[in-house]
Amino acid sequence: MVVMMTKESVLVVDDERDILELVKYNLDKEGYQVTTVETGEDALAATRTKMPDVVVLDLMLPGVDGLEVCRRLKSDIRTRGIPIVMLTAKGGEADIVTGLEMGAADYVTKPFSPRVLSARIKAVLRRGADIGDDDATIRVKELNIHPGRHQVLVCGVPAELTATEFRILVYLAKRPGWVFTRQQIVDAAQGDDVFVNERFVTDRSVDVHIVSLRRKLGTCGAYIETVRGVGYRLQDE
Repeated sequence: MVVMMTKESVLVVDDERDILELVKYNLDKEGYQVTTVETGEDALAATRTKMPDVVVLDLMLPGVDGLEVCRRLKSDIRTRGIPIVMLTAKGGEADIVTGLEMGAADYVTKPFSPRVLSARIKAVLRRGADIGDDDATIRVKELNIHPGRHQVLVCGVPAELTATEFRILVYLAKRPGWVFTRQQIVDAAQGDDVFVNERFVTDRSVDVHIVSLRRKLGTCGAYIETVRGVGYRLQDE
């Protein structure tokens, strides 16, 4: 068996020790540098000590819960770029949408497959690398999008987007005028190597992201057009 050796670091946050041991065991085999903590407070402290490449975060934590940890990480300019994979027993649609709106890059429900979790982590890290490798600024009317810097300027003013919102905008902006289905947007937002029956993004949550994206883009939000019965497109010149 060939073990994939990587330099990426993963911070796993869960108050159940058996879950921590299971996740750490499997990610260690994949070659990741794994750190485990049991509380939200320790998670925040760990990111200040050594910034991980990805955080696997349980929601139901004692004290500072997972949603609050996510909110604090995404509100801090130093840590907001860290992708967060939520790992939780709360699998209702409302819970998933809340997690996405808070800035989570992915959402895995318990009970879970370690293989699925590993695939999600790989997809999240790959998406970040793909975005970071693109140095060309994308300009659409008053929108300036720089994938490498993870920056969007609306009439010269920075817009604060979640990681998922940013990926959706970049996907639409790379082919302005083209119409994309919700499923194509799902695939672009979360990668193409996760299991179809485990997908966390639904048509409903794509619509939620689009609504939030339009609001954050202000006057440029109208550039994202709904094509009824099909999906969405970004206006061209």
